[in-house]
Amino acid sequence: MSTVLILDDEPVIRDVLGSVLAKAGFVTREAATAAEGLERLAKEPIDLLLLDLMLPDRPGLEVLAEVKAKHPEVPVVVVTAYSSVESAISAMREGAFHYLPKPFRNEEVVHVVRQALEKRRLVAENRALKARLDPGLKEIIGRSPSMERVYETIRQAAAARSTILITGESGTGKELVAKALHRLSPRAAGPFVTVHSGALPPDLLESNLFGHVRGSFTGAVADKKGLFKAADLGTIFFDEIGTVPLETQAKLLRVLQEREFLPVGAVEPQHADVRVIAATNADLAKLVAEGRFREDLFYRLCVITIPLPPLRERREDVPLLVETLLARAAAENGKAVPSVTPATMKALLDHDWPGNVRELENVLERALVLGHGIIDLDQLPDTVRRSVPRAAALPAEGLSFKDAVAAYERALLSAALHRASGVQKRAAELLGLKPTTLNEMLKRHGMLPRDAKEPAEPESAASSRA
Repeated sequence: MSTVLILDDEPVIRDVLGSVLAKAGFVTREAATAAEGLERLAKEPIDLLLLDLMLPDRPGLEVLAEVKAKHPEVPVVVVTAYSSVESAISAMREGAFHYLPKPFRNEEVVHVVRQALEKRRLVAENRALKARLDPGLKEIIGRSPSMERVYETIRQAAAARSTILITGESGTGKELVAKALHRLSPRAAGPFVTVHSGALPPDLLESNLFGHVRGSFTGAVADKKGLFKAADLGTIFFDEIGTVPLETQAKLLRVLQEREFLPVGAVEPQHADVRVIAATNADLAKLVAEGRFREDLFYRLCVITIPLPPLRERREDVPLLVETLLARAAAENGKAVPSVTPATMKALLDHDWPGNVRELENVLERALVLGHGIIDLDQLPDTVRRSVPRAAALPAEGLSFKDAVAAYERALLSAALHRASGVQKRAAELLGLKPTTLNEMLKRHGMLPRDAKEPAEPESAASSRA
């Protein structure tokens, strides 16, 4: 079930559009100012924006340009009483999907919204299909818009020789992205070498990176090839580059600039054709300001930057992650793939996942091992089971309790129908309801098939109120 944000400063218009779209089966959100609308887009999953060009705090065309820049996946349908060829052309030029003049016709609004969402769905499916067909991206899981942008950057950057910096919190999959970049690069046939930067003291780290010659220090009984030489014609990946000591950073910079390095105790430099990919969960710019990271190395590393979103900012990927990770864990443990109860899925969706995908993976494997074919709340850790639902967080400006409860009810009904492939009887079982009760709820929320819905509001009524 898609969510439409109605950004219009006229309460009557918001009310009419909200009613028309709700009857057509959409979830609606409302905003009266550009600031409020942009804030909702930043904090909530919005599938389509209905935008009035005449807003009290900012020009609508300016808002449209910002939305297309920050949320390019969200289609925008412009609605305005000041219909003119000029404004229509300007809106379409800035990326609007369509243009609706007031007074609008109810069926036209619904038709255009459905068209825009269908186009978005087809684009998303096309991208997802490309990702599934692309063996280089097979280990990365996610179909959210933020992950689609990651996939696109990987495809564009893989073929280059440029150094890449992957940023993101712990557990977001930085090494998986590095491996995908290697698999899709011309160096795919070469080695992929990982350096765990913070696991070794400086002197031992240098020996591991650059190698050493016999007799260069106590215990150096033979020449040793370093990781840079081992990665020749391939890729070397620095995990948590921010932990590399300053003295080693200077030598690493030389490798990036000159493509050569000096093994410990050697007098002749060695050469290696290596692409460097680095990752960090730290703010390297802040480390530079504090004198803990070399500025020249920082700029050398971030030629191309790939930021990975935390799991709490792409909650729509949680069900897909649960499905994929459970299947993987079941195969590794010789068990059947368990089912997940609606209450469990809700808890997984509500949790903020400070450990990101890695934390989710550990929670699911634990539940799989301790469960008996069904993962219920009892198999989840207390920290996940007792997560405060996002819907319970009260905004500073307050909210409509009735609207919040109705929206949550519609979301549960939509999730159950999706899980049951549209079979109402099965959806009712998933929610612990009688089929007749479910049918009445679907009717009340306007979610029945089109031929079973109550007639839409007469065109004349909406037009006169608009």
